[in-house]
Amino acid sequence: MRKLSMVAVIGLAMVAQGGIALAAGTPDTGPGCGLGKLAWQNYPHAKTKGAQILMATTNGSFGTQTFGISSGTMGCTDDGRWWAEQKATMFAELNADALAQEMAQGRGEHLAAMATLLGVPQQHHETFFAMAQGRYAALASSGDLSPAAVVKALNDGIASDPALSQVAFN
Repeated sequence: MRKLSMVAVIGLAMVAQGGIALAAGTPDTGPGCGLGKLAWQNYPHAKTKGAQILMATTNGSFGTQTFGISSGTMGCTDDGRWWAEQKATMFAELNADALAQEMAQGRGEHLAAMATLLGVPQQHHETFFAMAQGRYAALASSGDLSPAAVVKALNDGIASDPALSQVAFN
């Protein structure tokens, strides 16, 4: 019995080492991301149902897929748009008065920071400033200068501007 336990422990250690050694890179080999994908991705038949079941079982057993998705690790990725918009909205909330004043003027440090948060390269800030000034007039006439409305108006302005839509990552 003791010999069988020792063999099982050695076998498990070898499998674990193999999984760690195979964890380089994360090609699309099956169910999502997480430890299961990292451990089984280089299995010779990774696209088969058996390997994919092993990936999913490993992820489910350790809860690593959820961690990977929320942290952006273990092969889980996110295009970042949600976080970028949240950062821009938070910035707009914390600097609402200064941002509104600078949007009305079409220039300023807060407006430049907002342009950067929205992914506008510095060489296109002047175009962004002019667009923001026009959007401010529309927001002011509607009476909705809430941070969310400001960020939405700026994102819409970037998307509709031929120059900005090509360079910004909104």
